[in-house]
Amino acid sequence: MLTEHAVPIAPSGYYAFKKRPLSARAESDAELVVQIERVFWDRKLGRGVSGARKVWRLLRREGIIVARCTVERLMRQQGLRGVRRGKQFVTTRPDSSSTRPPDHVQRCFRADRPNELWVVDFTYVPTWSGMAFTAFVTDVYSRRIVGWRTMDRMPTDLPLDALEMALWIRDRAGEDVTGVIQHSDAGSQYTALRYSERLADVGAIASIGTVGDSYDNALAESVVGLYKTECVKIDGPFRTADELELATLSWVHWFNENRLHSSIGYLTPIEKENEYYREINPQHQPALGELALH
Repeated sequence: MLTEHAVPIAPSGYYAFKKRPLSARAESDAELVVQIERVFWDRKLGRGVSGARKVWRLLRREGIIVARCTVERLMRQQGLRGVRRGKQFVTTRPDSSSTRPPDHVQRCFRADRPNELWVVDFTYVPTWSGMAFTAFVTDVYSRRIVGWRTMDRMPTDLPLDALEMALWIRDRAGEDVTGVIQHSDAGSQYTALRYSERLADVGAIASIGTVGDSYDNALAESVVGLYKTECVKIDGPFRTADELELATLSWVHWFNENRLHSSIGYLTPIEKENEYYREINPQHQPALGELALH
């Protein structure tokens, strides 16, 4: 058949090709594909959402040293790709009658230590039984989600419950949150009197960006975007808010303890906080579970 198509090949050459063993590169690629697929799909590692850079770094953490371009090539060959975020929902509904605190952040989402700056936001997720809502509290220094809450309705209690979890987590670890700046958008839930009073009770400083401007709370919006992409789209659709809550619990645990964040040097949030406390107190090296979010 090859001869008929003007591709003359000697029979001996064809049979030699058929009998020739795999090259060293082909054998290496076959072994590496197994490891790449394992890391990519592992719910505690790549979770099926990590791109080539993070898969490459996850492999290096396990002592599998390989060029990043090789990981990119083999992931492309296997049809594996990280998820990408799309357009987000608008959830901010300002309350014109409430007094708004000033913007203490001015779009500078940087912190030199844990509990210096928290950003908060919430979003909604459609389920088969109706709309559900999830609120988050994120520590800017470590990118750790320190508080969250999922409910089937949108009262002031939703972000307030997320705040209470964050306060409990930090108090349980013996950390003082006095003076922490808590930055939000101008949604009525965050300007409500109960919410403002709770912040004042613990010595936190409220900060609010402008109305309808996602850049003024960009980091919190980013966390919501990751949640939609890495949890809602991957694990959904959900029948009820309870199902969404269980999926959110699993995702937050992975996000804090296993997800690598490029913005903090490809560490996990828990590793970033442990690294900080080891530097300021070499005698005390907290175990992973001490700072884990349960």
